[in-house]
Amino acid sequence: MADTSEGAAVCPANSRHAPGSANIGKKTSKKSRPRRGKRGRRRRNKNSRTPPPHFPPEAEEGNIEYKLKLVNPTQYRFEHLATQLKWRLQEGRGEAVYQIGVEDNGLLVGLTEADMKASLKTLKRMAEKVGADIALLREREVDYDSDKTTRKIAEVLVRKVPDDQQFLDLRVAVLGNVDSGKSTLLGVLTQGELDNGRGRARLNLFRHLHEIQTGRTSSISFEILGFNSKGEVVNYSESRTAEEICESSSKMITFIDLAGHHKYLKTTIFGLTSYCPDFAMLVVSANKGIAGTTREHLGLAMALKVPIFIVVSKVDLCSHGTVERTVRQLERVLKQPGCNKVPMVVSSPDDAVTAAQQFTQSACVTPIFTLSNVSGESLDRLKVFLNILPPLSNSKEQEELMQQLTEFQVDEIYSVPDVGTVVGGTLYSGVCREGERLVVGPTDEGRFLRLKVGSIQRNRSACRVLRAGQAATLALGNFDRSFLRKGMVMVSPKMNPTICCQFEAAIVLLFHAKTFRRGSQVTIHVGNVRQTATVQYLHGKDELRTGERAVVRFHFIKHPEYLRLGAKLLFREGVTKGIGHVTRLIPPSQNQIQNQDQNYDKNLLAH
Repeated sequence: MADTSEGAAVCPANSRHAPGSANIGKKTSKKSRPRRGKRGRRRRNKNSRTPPPHFPPEAEEGNIEYKLKLVNPTQYRFEHLATQLKWRLQEGRGEAVYQIGVEDNGLLVGLTEADMKASLKTLKRMAEKVGADIALLREREVDYDSDKTTRKIAEVLVRKVPDDQQFLDLRVAVLGNVDSGKSTLLGVLTQGELDNGRGRARLNLFRHLHEIQTGRTSSISFEILGFNSKGEVVNYSESRTAEEICESSSKMITFIDLAGHHKYLKTTIFGLTSYCPDFAMLVVSANKGIAGTTREHLGLAMALKVPIFIVVSKVDLCSHGTVERTVRQLERVLKQPGCNKVPMVVSSPDDAVTAAQQFTQSACVTPIFTLSNVSGESLDRLKVFLNILPPLSNSKEQEELMQQLTEFQVDEIYSVPDVGTVVGGTLYSGVCREGERLVVGPTDEGRFLRLKVGSIQRNRSACRVLRAGQAATLALGNFDRSFLRKGMVMVSPKMNPTICCQFEAAIVLLFHAKTFRRGSQVTIHVGNVRQTATVQYLHGKDELRTGERAVVRFHFIKHPEYLRLGAKLLFREGVTKGIGHVTRLIPPSQNQIQNQDQNYDKNLLAH
């Protein structure tokens, strides 16, 4: 740790500067002006210079480490530094950022060229010792203590070489209006080839014939982009298979390509609520601007509190002025009271590094990229951003989730020849291994059925152990597919899961054409659960209007569901939209379920 007296020495400079800044432009009277000689004038000029630049003070937790210099450490010191690096890598789940030439209090001192070269050499030795690689992100000159010698600070990414497929995996939901270029952008990123201007890059992403014919995505698809330990892109460009990409990557970006057309909105919402994306990428066409479902997709991501960054595509199709107009339009929308975002236009690789760091540190910052999938203009900035983008959860939160009982959300169900029934989804908590025995449900009768997990595949390659937060497909052998549906959970038999037909939620009505009252029917989205529910009653109110809040009791129409307290909730019906969170679960008995269904049918007939 650096001596705190150095940090304290910066404060007087700031305090001297503050009163002086208030008198700028004011003429001081001759009597009140103190007499000074040449020495006094020199001291005043020296003291009135701009205070040295700072980073925020170094945090004890997290994956960012400040180091003034790492020149020729002793063996004891080297071992200590290597242990410290191991801790930072663990905090960043395999990634750490070292700021060389920076004091622990954040003061940018900088190093001479010789000291910087020696420090980077030491850092490389430290990384090799813990099984990691380093990549220089950027170097910057700093003006410290009016020294004529050129001093620099360096920002270095340290990334662990993967072992046993435990690479860092981030999920990015891809949003945007139809024809904005979402699938084309993913095709260019994951295939490593530019588009021909007629949509060739997106053809490999489509799953259905009508998607190829219309050029419009109607289902959820997943695409992977890898980065190795040195920060280099790993994709399908060298005829790699998905398994080879996973083996070569230290960090994986899984893109969730969602539909842009309004008639597939329920599919888009399901992708946002069920697949638990870490980030959202909103793609906007430069020549069309904010059109169609763009605002709606932006609102959905913000309602679910998913950090969002924006990509303005197709800049090759229009003039520079048109691109600027689209960016200004986005900035105005982001600054509106409902959004309260701080737009940050990324115009250089250096900006991309800054954007990646500030994006996860502040929920307000929204990076904006402008690029072309045909010419490749500015595409590298987006790759730099994705390479450095850190995970939202730290290692401590990850460990806590892994200590809990197993809970796997069922999002997709398949029948695979020679394999049998396969389910796809996300492991919310715990650890899942091959051969593990779980229970799946709830069925329409509210029961849970026993099953055994066969093989596990993650990112299309075999995996022995699945950890909390990871998405995968699980083979269930000859388990009858007819018993399964989307929205179920597979949990540990020890959990004794609570199911409900009724639940209460604290909601905010975002929009309603008229009023929201008892008897209203809406489609509820909670995690991977999607079902129509009826409003039983509103606590303390008879009806709700746009913008109002209330605690509401909902009743599922078809069958009971497994919900968690505090889970984010989104509901819609036509133009009606609202958000909230689950506050109370009301577990019923089998008789209560039947009685409630009969009463509901009678009420429906009466209306």
